[in-house]
Amino acid sequence: MDISSTGLRVLRQIAESGSFTAAAARLGYTQSAVSRQAATLEHSAGATLFERRPDGVRLTPAGLTLLRHAHTILASLTAAERELTAGSLPQTELVRLGAVPSAGSAILPAALAHLAKADPQITVTTREGTTPSLIRALRAGSLDLAVLTSRPPHRPFDSELPRLNLQTVADTELVVAVSSTGQFAGRTTVHVDELADAAWIAAPPSNSGPLLGVWPGLPGRPRVLHSARDWLTKLQLVAGGFGVTTVPSGLSTMLLPGVNLLRVDGTPPEIRRVHVARLNGHPTPAITAATHAITTAA
Repeated sequence: MDISSTGLRVLRQIAESGSFTAAAARLGYTQSAVSRQAATLEHSAGATLFERRPDGVRLTPAGLTLLRHAHTILASLTAAERELTAGSLPQTELVRLGAVPSAGSAILPAALAHLAKADPQITVTTREGTTPSLIRALRAGSLDLAVLTSRPPHRPFDSELPRLNLQTVADTELVVAVSSTGQFAGRTTVHVDELADAAWIAAPPSNSGPLLGVWPGLPGRPRVLHSARDWLTKLQLVAGGFGVTTVPSGLSTMLLPGVNLLRVDGTPPEIRRVHVARLNGHPTPAITAATHAITTAA
């Protein structure tokens, strides 16, 4: 096979992005250029590497086999580049870490501080994303670790291969953030029925997950007045009395003035489980150290 490193990077990005269009945008290529690279890869491999589906592009078994080898080849090229350009600089170990916003806000700063003190030779890069995008990045070899959350009944994140190695690091209860001077001022709990007519602040809806920011199983259709993904924006809107939103109780140390957290009565507790995910196999010492730092922070 005559396959270039560019072709392997395109393969990895398609696997991560789930479409030719998204891969082209991430790589700075045109979609036609990515399509040509994909066709060249399939010609060189003598096999169909990509399965075109209504919901995007997935790698075939042959594509996954080539991707597994691409991990090794691209990692070796990156290591060679670092050695050639490092000169006399101290060598560091790199860990590429992704996290969903709710887990990242509460865990990443403390984990990075712990790692910087315990293992200063390890450099961590971080990326925020949705659960589906982070899982694709893990399988594509663009991330080494990902901090993810699951909701009951905590089933596997997906049925794709290869299976992920999941380590549970914490359970946290979902609560409701309210204004300290509004309707629920001075309270520590709220009944779920009282939330039926509340003004909600939630993340924009998507096809990749549930509506985030609205209490699960809320009676009736939620009244979403404000749409925001950023936690700081959500909490500022709450503090201003413009609505309520759900947050993991682990964010209690990051509250803004004017925001209180209430537990919800009249319904079973909503528990969110925090996991550290990686591909199966023997992790490097740097990945093991990073995982320990995340566990400690959680």
